Amino acid sequence: MTATAPDYTLAELCIVACAEAWRNDGEVLATGIGLVPRLAAGLAKLTFNQDLMMTDAESVLVAEPVPVGPRGNYQVKVEGWMPYLRTFDLLWHGRRHALVGPVQVDRFGQMNISAVGDHAKPKASLLGVRGFPGNTLNHPNSLFIPNHGPRVFVAGEVDVVCSIGYNPARWPGGVKPVDLDLRLCVTDLAVLDFGGPDHAMRVVSLHPGVMLEQVQAATGFPLSVEGMPPVTPAPTAEQLEVIRTRLDPHNLRATVFKGNPGGVRQTA
Repeated sequence: MTATAPDYTLAELCIVACAEAWRNDGEVLATGIGLVPRLAAGLAKLTFNQDLMMTDAESVLVAEPVPVGPRGNYQVKVEGWMPYLRTFDLLWHGRRHALVGPVQVDRFGQMNISAVGDHAKPKASLLGVRGFPGNTLNHPNSLFIPNHGPRVFVAGEVDVVCSIGYNPARWPGGVKPVDLDLRLCVTDLAVLDFGGPDHAMRVVSLHPGVMLEQVQAATGFPLSVEGMPPVTPAPTAEQLEVIRTRLDPHNLRATVFKGNPGGVRQTA
């Protein structure tokens, strides 16, 4: 058994928790949108799912995760051609699992990356819906939310519904899409999923030092809870070695959370 390393950051804890999204996927295209999801996909491939395919922002499949930041003498290890056309072939056939970062999520798992506020006159205009409709219709998706709060986990529906979720009112003909599959949701406070009654968002684990009441207070809708959730597992020494030396040698992960806090919250 690998020993648990006591010294780790919140970013490293979240990378390890996000990696679990791909644990049982086998040979699928792992797409991590953003720094933490990308590092998590790489960690999954290097430690427990060698069958994962990834591009790491290249137009090719890479044999190993590409380190983030300046590459120096590093040469991308190519194992196959992967232009957009082939990527979409995998997407449409469900052979992809994306880990994304929406700006709003509601109790149905519907996500928003388009605009905040009234759509006719939004407070902020963002990316548009991008690939979220097709992604959620065709293949599994997981989420990383670095700022767990009621402005992200909103009461009611998200301001712009960019993705398919577990809201029957928005399913064509009231029929659930066959391949709708929302999985993990990792935040700076907890790990959640959609395993509650009627796919309600459920608390899977609490990050070290975080209280259940704190997570519920930061969420704009009731969370499903089954008993007392366990503590999110700490990174192992092996996982930290992979993150720090192979995936992110320039420590870009230190920019994810303000002040780069430790992985264990300090109680007053």
